[in-house]
Amino acid sequence: MTKAAATTPRKRAERLETRVTPEQKTLIEHAAALQGRTVTDFVLTSLQEAAQRAIETHEHLMLTMRDRHAFVDALLNPKPVNDRLRDTVERYRRATGV
Repeated sequence: MTKAAATTPRKRAERLETRVTPEQKTLIEHAAALQGRTVTDFVLTSLQEAAQRAIETHEHLMLTMRDRHAFVDALLNPKPVNDRLRDTVERYRRATGV
């Protein structure tokens, strides 16, 4: 997240609460102070960045070694086009105008 995005006022309509230990609170306050931000801004921005990373991690295609070999083999040795594939391509072209 850019600095400009982090300091842009946000319209907030929802509330999110959590309980932390005194040690966690001290740590978060210290980190926020080092960056010259409020605790709320620090927590919100950090949480949003962590959520985005978690989503991106799960959206990447993960293949096993066996899957990778099958994928590469299909690219290097494609099966011949059959009537079912020809019909599918034709339906797609009619539907999309391609």
